[in-house]
Amino acid sequence: MNLKLTPIVLLCAALVAQAAEAQNPPRLKRADSFLGMHFDFHAGMDCTNVGAHTTAAMVENIINLVHPDYLQIDCKGHPGISSYPTKVGHPAPGIVGDPLRIWREATARRGVALYMHYSGVYERQAIRAPGWAALNADGKPNDKATSFFGPYSEQLLIPQLRELASVYGVDGAWVDGECWAAVPDYSEAAVKAFRAATGIAAVPRKPGQPYWFEFLQFHRELFRQYLRHYISEVKKTNPEFQLCSNWAYTDHMPEPVSAPVDFLSGDYSPENSVNSARLSARYLARQGKPWDLMAWSFAGKGKGGRTQKSAVQLEREAAVVLALGGGFEAYFKQKRDGSIYDEQMPVMAEVAKFCRARQALCHHAEPVPQIALLLSTAGHYRKINGLFNREERNVGGALQALLEGQQSVEVVAEHQLAGRLADYPLIVVPEWDYLEPQFKNDLVAYVQAGGHLLLIGPKTAALFQDELGVKLTGEVKPGAPRSLVHGTTAVTLKTDIQAVQLGAQAHPFGELRVTNISAHVSQPAASITQLGRGQIAATYFTFGPAYISAPSAPARNFLNDLVRQLFPTPLATVTGSSDVDVCVARNHGKLLVNLVNTAGPHRTEPILASIPPVGPLTVTIRLAQKPAKVTLEPAGQPLSGDYRDGRLQLTIPQVAIHDIIAIAP
Repeated sequence: MNLKLTPIVLLCAALVAQAAEAQNPPRLKRADSFLGMHFDFHAGMDCTNVGAHTTAAMVENIINLVHPDYLQIDCKGHPGISSYPTKVGHPAPGIVGDPLRIWREATARRGVALYMHYSGVYERQAIRAPGWAALNADGKPNDKATSFFGPYSEQLLIPQLRELASVYGVDGAWVDGECWAAVPDYSEAAVKAFRAATGIAAVPRKPGQPYWFEFLQFHRELFRQYLRHYISEVKKTNPEFQLCSNWAYTDHMPEPVSAPVDFLSGDYSPENSVNSARLSARYLARQGKPWDLMAWSFAGKGKGGRTQKSAVQLEREAAVVLALGGGFEAYFKQKRDGSIYDEQMPVMAEVAKFCRARQALCHHAEPVPQIALLLSTAGHYRKINGLFNREERNVGGALQALLEGQQSVEVVAEHQLAGRLADYPLIVVPEWDYLEPQFKNDLVAYVQAGGHLLLIGPKTAALFQDELGVKLTGEVKPGAPRSLVHGTTAVTLKTDIQAVQLGAQAHPFGELRVTNISAHVSQPAASITQLGRGQIAATYFTFGPAYISAPSAPARNFLNDLVRQLFPTPLATVTGSSDVDVCVARNHGKLLVNLVNTAGPHRTEPILASIPPVGPLTVTIRLAQKPAKVTLEPAGQPLSGDYRDGRLQLTIPQVAIHDIIAIAP
């Protein structure tokens, strides 16, 4: 590794870059950016011709077709090999000229910001040096993750980010392979620090052993310290350099933002993308930072390998994000020489037009509180066995069923609810085994003051047994097949259940039967109890994992009918199709009812050539007074409806992908 970038060299480079910048049009900060494109190829030792086909015309063509606010390109991927002639890191074996300079100069001339795809914790090349890698429980070096006790930050990460900022004048970095790639470290320094910090002598080696949670929590704090340190150090010399740590402070890491990141971002699943984006966008909307989400423009499970997604498929993925107020970017691969696939750009050009048509209404819109679905920080970190894994079976299952019941839902953690529980007419706690005592008390006080609380699953219900007015008997039976009976329908679920005895104040809702024959043994599926001025309800079976595995209309209807018992007066009610997401938001003084078409096999098919429209839809919106103007956007089509008794009823003939009912007071 060659460390030749002294502070004087960096200062001179920065002055030269600033002089050049004065001749270029201004570029948007990431906080104000809406639409971007991401390119990477994770350069490796096979890359012997990087830059040979990188031209200004290639970059200009992207900008002319897509008109992005920013481009994000490869500079160091997971192999740890840099795709530009770095003086700090490990350059690819063959680099022709300076391809990064071409990208920077071309984007700067057009007023387009340029960000780097830089792999952080995940670094296969540098960790070959002794002391750089985290050690696994068996004492062997991890093959991908750096140690927070090694020299990586000081000797490579910080110097290279400064090189990118000062020598090349790029706008920032989207640092990949961060929280989700971090691992527990069994190096001598890490073990010594753990013992000193906790007083725990016995170091656990695997899940289930004593102090495993404490060991993971110790390493989670190490990651936070690492993140705060390197960002702060880079900003000391390059304060305008904008940094994001991929998936930090998102649903992977559901906690308050505690590092000086400039924006939040993540690349959601290339398959099952709609459901992945649904969850991440709904969490990010309340994190208090500029944010965007990245779609993969291709699927990895198509016939013959990776396959390009259609424009309509990407537009629908974008709509899920835009409806929550976020920015959108899409990921396209670079070739092994760093050039791009020009033939793929027209797809993104179509997607860009779709997004831009919705930008004025959607960008930075704020959801209107309706249903809060709890992604518990305390529960999450006790449930997962890695540092920052994504755990979506419980939260994701409940979220999908609620959205398919046309509920407007946010996904929130404890810190996002603090001081504002009463803003939400209904709070849903989905299958968390643990809640902090104070937060549990806050939820009880919320109900007693008139709120409505739905607990999903027997272990969650057990936390509120007294408030529910029930007695749980026996042990939870895992994976028990039962028939869920509600009204005239029944569906067989393989679920965890617990026997329950209802007190006088608890009213049963639905049944769980050993078979679907009414004479056979049954128990309440759920109960509803008046508590103070509010209501508390619970299901005595787990819902989310079963729904993720096998979504069904009877299960979905059961949950949504239970929700309607607790929250019968949502701001917007939509009927006519279960294949439409509803998101109620406000922006620029207007009330927005987003309708996103989720029809088609998006959960199971990697490539969709078309999406069937949904409709007609009947939309009822509760308004204190008759609105001055109602339009269907982005077409700007005036809508006339029937307003009476505080309700506006509209008919939407069909929704192709994403329409917005915009209501001016």
